Amino acid sequence: MVTISRTVEKIIEENPFLQEALSRGIINYAALADDFKPRIDRELKQSVKESAIMMALRRLNEKLEKTFARKAKFNKDADIFVQSDLFEITVKKSGKTFQLVKEIYELINPEKDFLTLTQGVHQVTIIANKRNQKFIYKTFERERIIKEIGNLAAISTGLPSTAIDEAGYLYLITRAFAWENISIVEIVSTFTELALILKEKDVPKAFTVMKEVIEKNS
Repeated sequence: MVTISRTVEKIIEENPFLQEALSRGIINYAALADDFKPRIDRELKQSVKESAIMMALRRLNEKLEKTFARKAKFNKDADIFVQSDLFEITVKKSGKTFQLVKEIYELINPEKDFLTLTQGVHQVTIIANKRNQKFIYKTFERERIIKEIGNLAAISTGLPSTAIDEAGYLYLITRAFAWENISIVEIVSTFTELALILKEKDVPKAFTVMKEVIEKNS
């Protein structure tokens, strides 16, 4: 059965920035209800009161704020680290790929160098320091390279060990980044570490945003 509440929820799901704006208290319920009314009238095939739409909006916002976004709690003393001068290369995956990757691992200093490898069904993506770029390019034949991205940086922080059982950690950060128009190139994580790969130009703003998210949700 189509209801006012369900229709409002569907509209918000289609426009995730509206939820962010509601939670920040920067959207007027009456104005939003007035904007939603024509669509809700069409879907319910009757004229509904704006007060009923406003009530549905308030209830939905309370429901969303009480769910996973509020359960996710960062450690108050979580540090934020930045690793600059990175690049990314994506290559075609084949039987030879991992022999070539082994050669890269033999060169990389695990204590000093940044290196991540993500294996997909048809591709392998490697993120590493620029100082190793020439060797890595030389390792792979030119025709095997699908995409190269330079001028990258990693911004990382720690996660509590309970994060694997609680939803919302990635949501809080990626939502805040999207709100500030910060594009995420890759997301890399281990058990209690999260690293976001960004364009270097976005790092200053990203650092501030991540710090705010951690402080607000700790």
